[in-house]
Amino acid sequence: MNKTIKQAPLIAHIIYRLDVGGLENGLINLINQMPVDKYRHIIICLKGSTRFRERLQRDDVQIIDLQKRDGQDWASFIALYRILKQQQVDIIHTRNLATIEYQIPAFLAGVKNTVHSEHGWDTFDPDGNNKKYQILRRLISPLIKVFIPLSLHLQSYLVNKVGIAEQKIVRICNGVDIDKFYPAITKELVADCPLAQGDDIINIGTVGRMQGVKDQLTLVRAYILLLTKNPDLHGKVNLLLIGDGPLREQALVLLENNQLLEHVWLPGARADIAAIMRSLDIFVLPSQAEGISNTILEAMATGLPVVATAVGGNSELVQSGETGLLVPHSEPETLAEALLTLLENKSARLQLGEKGYQRVLANFSIQAMVKKYTDVYDSLRLKRK
Repeated sequence: MNKTIKQAPLIAHIIYRLDVGGLENGLINLINQMPVDKYRHIIICLKGSTRFRERLQRDDVQIIDLQKRDGQDWASFIALYRILKQQQVDIIHTRNLATIEYQIPAFLAGVKNTVHSEHGWDTFDPDGNNKKYQILRRLISPLIKVFIPLSLHLQSYLVNKVGIAEQKIVRICNGVDIDKFYPAITKELVADCPLAQGDDIINIGTVGRMQGVKDQLTLVRAYILLLTKNPDLHGKVNLLLIGDGPLREQALVLLENNQLLEHVWLPGARADIAAIMRSLDIFVLPSQAEGISNTILEAMATGLPVVATAVGGNSELVQSGETGLLVPHSEPETLAEALLTLLENKSARLQLGEKGYQRVLANFSIQAMVKKYTDVYDSLRLKRK
C-alpha cells in the first residue's frame, strides 16, 4: 500500500518588490540557507521583480507578481486571497508597512500562522512619528501572531508607539554570508571601474538604493567638502556610489558642478557587490534612518572600517571608536571630518576593520539568523497542535 508523501509546510513571503535592497537580500539569504525539506516557499510581490531573483539558489520557489496598481488596489487583495487558497499556504510572512494590509486577505483565506517583520523605516516616516502608520499597524496587529523587528529601535517603536505586546515580539538581526563577504588578502581591482586604482589610492564607498532616506547626497557633499578643504587629496581619494535611483542624477550634477566626476564612479546597480567591497578602504552609510543594515554587516565581514549615521539600528552594529565611527545624519561637515580622520590614519582603519570583522563572526552569522526564523515558524505550527 503506497503512503502519501507529506509535503513540507508552505510559507508565503509578501514583499513590495523583489529588487536590490537589504530586506530583499535578507529574504533571499533566508530561503537559500534554510534546509530544503524544512519549509517550502513562495514569494509574492506587490510590484514585480527584477533580475535580483536570479540570486535564488532553489528552483522550487515560485515568484508571483500581484501587479498592484498605485493607491488602494482592492483587486490585489482578491488576487492574494485566491493565491493563498489555491496554494494552501501554511504561514504568511509580510514585511514592512507596504504589505501589512495583506494580512487581511490572509485572515479571510484562513491562514492561521501569521508573521510580520519590520526591517526599516518608511521613506515618508523616517522617525516613526506618523500617527496614521501607527494606527494602521495597531488595527491589523490582532491578526498577527508574531512581530519581528530587526533592531532595538524598531522593537521600541512597536511596543511604545504602536502598542504591541512584548510577548508577541521576537527580535531577529540580519545575518551575513561570510563565505561571500570576507576580507581581501590584497585590495581587489574592479575590472570595469574607470577610476585610478591601486594601493596608493584610497576608495571610499557606499552601497544601496539611491533614494530619499538613504541620503547618498550627504556623502557626496561631504566628499566635496573633504577635497575642497584638503586639495592635496585630489587624485588620491576616490568615491564609489553603488546603486540606482532618483538621487543618482542629483549626485552627478553636484559632482559635475564641483569638477569631481573624474574621481567618482556611479555604475548603478551591480551584482558583484562582494568584489566591489573588497576594493574599498572605507565604507560609509549616510542614511537618515535604518533598521539593521545588511550592507554594514557585509562591509564589516569584508574587514572594512564603517562610518555610519547614528540612526536606527546602526549603533547596534557599529561600536563607535571600536569597529568604526558614528556621526549625526544629514551633516556633511561632520561626515567629512570623520572621513579625514580615517584617511590620515591607515593603522586606525585596519584596526577598526579587524574588530568589525571579529564582531560579525561572533554575533551576526547567517546560520544564527536562519535558525531564529525557523524557530519562529516552528513555534507557530506547534502552538496549533
